[in-house]
Amino acid sequence: MIKIINAFVFVTLSITLLAGCASIVSKSNYPVSITSNPEVASIVVVNSIGRTVFSGKTPTTITLKAGAGYFKGETYTVTLKREGYATHTAQIERGLDGWYIAGNIFIGGLIGWLVIDPITGAMWTLKDLHVNLEPEKSSLQKEGLHIVTFDDIPKHLRSKLVKIN
Repeated sequence: MIKIINAFVFVTLSITLLAGCASIVSKSNYPVSITSNPEVASIVVVNSIGRTVFSGKTPTTITLKAGAGYFKGETYTVTLKREGYATHTAQIERGLDGWYIAGNIFIGGLIGWLVIDPITGAMWTLKDLHVNLEPEKSSLQKEGLHIVTFDDIPKHLRSKLVKIN
């Protein structure tokens, strides 16, 4: 019976010492929600080496790998397009996982901080992305000329308008 208990304690301590805390409690792949206003924009998600990892329409949720190598988090660039709106490019924000920072103090130790979590990518998190698309400007607006209708002019300024033949 004592041999079984000793074996159990040995295995438990070995797993604890040989694993990083973020790898135990957290994950290396994250579901990332990508939304836009207005909705139904075409999106293309490209990773740090230029490979397209997803293309589709908003709103969507995709699972992305947080790590890109030893102590390196993956960078994702998202390009959003919708007719009548300016093309928008944004990056998915990445941060350090709280379990990596604090959890390794209690569970993983140095091997978790320096080996396991950095290799597995569990030290990183990815955040959701929301983009407000801007209406596309016409070529006249880009040059500083703005066309408005009579209804666009405030009522208190209408009396100051001068008619041009």
